[in-house]
Amino acid sequence: MTEAPRVDTAQLMELLSVSLGVYYGEFTVAAASENLTASQGKALAVLRRGPAPMRALAETMTCDASNITGIVDRLEKRGLVRREAGTSDRRVKNVILTPEGERVADAIRAKMRTTQAGLESLDARDRDQLRALLERVFLTKPAT
Repeated sequence: MTEAPRVDTAQLMELLSVSLGVYYGEFTVAAASENLTASQGKALAVLRRGPAPMRALAETMTCDASNITGIVDRLEKRGLVRREAGTSDRRVKNVILTPEGERVADAIRAKMRTTQAGLESLDARDRDQLRALLERVFLTKPAT
């Protein structure tokens, strides 16, 4: 019996690149429809998971702390986030999504129809498998 050709890492990286290009293109358009930059939309998406200190938000978004200050300033001006002093260290500023910020984050996600349609086409088993693979590839730290 002939074994099917294996997909190599370069092919997977290319497919991932194309997939992320589609996702981020759609995300950028959806964020713009809410009068936000992609970075501002990404900050809302990150904060949808829960409040975060400014430094952690910058690390998650892989941007400089000075950039995150500008992003948060603009979001705060629109009433989408607020800053609160940390409970254990008043110098730490936690960024918290407001109810309006939650609404906008949800609206961005709802406008991502191509991504939603693709994910909704998966049955429960495929979704579980995709989640497990994504977690294994991106969230599991390699053994050292």
